[in-house]
Amino acid sequence: MLISVFMLMLSACPYAGELAAFTSDGCSVFPDGTISDSKKWLKCCVAHDKAYWLGGTYAERLAADNALEQCITSVENKQLVAAMWAGVRVGGSPYWFSPFRWSYGWPYTRGYRAVSDEEKAMAESLLNEFDAEE
Repeated sequence: MLISVFMLMLSACPYAGELAAFTSDGCSVFPDGTISDSKKWLKCCVAHDKAYWLGGTYAERLAADNALEQCITSVENKQLVAAMWAGVRVGGSPYWFSPFRWSYGWPYTRGYRAVSDEEKAMAESLLNEFDAEE
């Protein structure tokens, strides 16, 4: 009950903050690949991180998690995909104080908020900088 009240209060807080530069830790607390191919599904996780970094609505988070599931299914078995999908659904809430939560590019009070056109333009610029560095 107390957690529910805290989450409700947090989502009602006025939001103010800047989008931080994009970072990715790959598949977070999950391996980036197999022993024989250590980066087998890393590209799937980086694409997923881009969505999580920017954030948005609950429906956009579900779409990002489903896209991760489809991407990894294309390179690995379904048992692995089920474990990973369950992990992102439980551990990716914007209300967890973790570096891999939904909308992690924003301050913690962002929650599930739609991304404005202005914010999308800012994100695109930051992603272009990240891509140029790679």
